[in-house]
Amino acid sequence: MKMKTLACVVLAALPFASNLALAQDTIRIGVIAALTGPFANTGKPFEDGIKTFLQQNGDKVAGKKIEIIYRDDGGTNAELSKRAAQELISRDKVSFLVGFSLTPSALAVAPIATQAKMPMIVMNAVTTGITSKSPYMLRTGMTMQQMTEPFGTWTAKNKVGKVYTLVSDYSTGIDAEARFTKGFTAGGGKIVGSSRVPLANPDYSPFIQRVKDEKPDALFFFAPGAEDGIGVLKAFSDKGLDKTGVKFLGVGDMTSDSPTLESLGERALGAITVLNYSTALDNEANKTFLKAYAAANPNRPPATFVTVAAYDTMGMIYETIRKLNGNVTGDAAMQVLSNMKWESPRGPISIDPASRDIVQNMYIREVKKVNGKLINQPVGVLKDVMPN
Repeated sequence: MKMKTLACVVLAALPFASNLALAQDTIRIGVIAALTGPFANTGKPFEDGIKTFLQQNGDKVAGKKIEIIYRDDGGTNAELSKRAAQELISRDKVSFLVGFSLTPSALAVAPIATQAKMPMIVMNAVTTGITSKSPYMLRTGMTMQQMTEPFGTWTAKNKVGKVYTLVSDYSTGIDAEARFTKGFTAGGGKIVGSSRVPLANPDYSPFIQRVKDEKPDALFFFAPGAEDGIGVLKAFSDKGLDKTGVKFLGVGDMTSDSPTLESLGERALGAITVLNYSTALDNEANKTFLKAYAAANPNRPPATFVTVAAYDTMGMIYETIRKLNGNVTGDAAMQVLSNMKWESPRGPISIDPASRDIVQNMYIREVKKVNGKLINQPVGVLKDVMPN
């Protein structure tokens, strides 16, 4: 009778033992992002980039199966971001937290990551210096300073003497304006006027008229969404600034392949932007990535810099797991990640160990028509730009 009881106990324990073994053989990655709502254009590309990498490289590394768990925080709901992080850590037992479409989300999760000793990788939030908020935070996207200050310096060196600045009236827009102005004026340029526009659906026509009245050599523009790029470039063209020789200078995805170039057509020709990526980059890593992206995402818009950040993040996580032979702990993972160098579709990238922020090229891109298609053609490169 005792033997039978013992056998029952052993048999009953087997499913638990099996589940435990499965858990030990699985490494989970939690993705916190804006997957719905007005900021989904910064979250959905995360899915595209991750899907591309997995289809290309499989879901196993160092004998471990990789499982991705998504949580939607809408982008600006800090409490939702915190709750998602807590659940992913305590209930889902993730080994990495990645994503973070906007800065409020990253800042909300930072203390949670610190307490849990959980590596968190920021793939989009661009506010300069946020990696200082947790020793477990690392960024694979970019910083505002990386784009705007070097762009200001480049602008001054390229015979643009007078600039009017037009930015969205919130912290990141004001930061963009200040950083560009710093680089531009240090190079000998002069700011002849500035305006700030509301975040919510602005009418750019009156602001562009002010620019026209000041007769600058160029307009510098920043706003957080591709729709703003469409709005301001339409007004820029309608007011005839492109015909008078005023250059359009923008940041980030103001001339995105989709929807901006698709919507505006040739009215976008000549617009110059600065970004860490262009689909037109001519390197082998980018060619391989674009081919894999098209196969994995046949019904999605063209890849963006956000897609590439997610793709690179997965590559760096796989390399970390490989170097640790599948034995991932927070401190060990951060040690590897903080010294990472990687060949990205955007060019060579590395992590600065001191700040755990990304070092990368920035590309000066001009909208041109090549083989009948509008593209953001790289016309200059700012190499190995530090994050601060």
